[in-house]
Amino acid sequence: MSRLKENNLANEMGVFGRYLTLWVALCILLGLLIGKWIPIIPETLSKFEYANVSIPVAILIWLMIYPMMLKVDFTSIVKATKRPKGLTITTVTNWLIKPFTMYLIAAFFLKVVFKLWITPDLANEYLAGAVLLGAAPCTAMVFVWSHLTKGDPAYTLVQVAVNDLILLLAFTPIVAILLGVTNIEVPYDTLFLSVVLFVVIPLLGGFLSRKYIVKRKGLDYFENSFLKKFDKTTIIGLFLTLIIIFSFQGKIILNNPLHIALIAIPLTIQTFLIFSIAYIWAKAWKLKHNIAAPAALIGASNFFELAVAVAIALFGLQSGAALATVVGVLVEVPVMLTLVRIANNTRYWFKTT
Repeated sequence: MSRLKENNLANEMGVFGRYLTLWVALCILLGLLIGKWIPIIPETLSKFEYANVSIPVAILIWLMIYPMMLKVDFTSIVKATKRPKGLTITTVTNWLIKPFTMYLIAAFFLKVVFKLWITPDLANEYLAGAVLLGAAPCTAMVFVWSHLTKGDPAYTLVQVAVNDLILLLAFTPIVAILLGVTNIEVPYDTLFLSVVLFVVIPLLGGFLSRKYIVKRKGLDYFENSFLKKFDKTTIIGLFLTLIIIFSFQGKIILNNPLHIALIAIPLTIQTFLIFSIAYIWAKAWKLKHNIAAPAALIGASNFFELAVAVAIALFGLQSGAALATVVGVLVEVPVMLTLVRIANNTRYWFKTT
């Protein structure tokens, strides 16, 4: 396939894609500076939170997800359930591989490689935070990653729904086995609010918008004119989300630069590993790229709202476990954007029809 035919991120986002690394770095820097020098902004925004979910961040994520939900054809949801290979890859990778490789990789680095810089007790707390991240696959941002790789929106929706159902049953026993903690309580308010905000509302909004526009102006207008109005919505929302997240955590990052860097290393390695396992598996099974990419990206990203909430409940707000889950938030977006670029640049590996 020629380079002209490769549907990569740079072509989709123009100047944003060509200088994506620069824009992400600038957003991170701006967020840190706001958190350091204008703390009133994150302090004010942080007041708008319910069940450990930031409402400002939720709104931005909604704006990022909405364009993808517009593309969901509800008749294709039923068809997606009849193609089990992608769902199998997502499910096995997320629940039979990811939590356990996260534990092994994090334990190796935090307790062995970095033992000169991290005390044993603190290493155990950081490990607990990493495990909580590993046992909570993504619910919200995966729609953004899928959108940026031209993923099948209906299939991605089904993948997320299946993961959410499994999470209700598997999260607690997996964490209990790996950490030896028995008093785990899943914060169902966080889980259900996240599902409503990040799945139900944008899905309903997309469905009603699609139905109304198609009825009034026809499918051709909807697909070739209306959808194009949202070409930049996702990436702009992503940049604003980066700024807010890093402004929230500016003080933590600046006060703990070494430990944050040390925690980030195993989390980053784990993310690339899980993506590679699912992506190569999808290629071996000859899946189409618009199913393979989201299947790999769901496992690589995390449901950080849930992980942060459980870490705080089990170990306390100032614990190493809570800090590790926060680092997971900070690492995720830059790393996932790198994986999005890899997925787009390897599109030619996969079936297109």
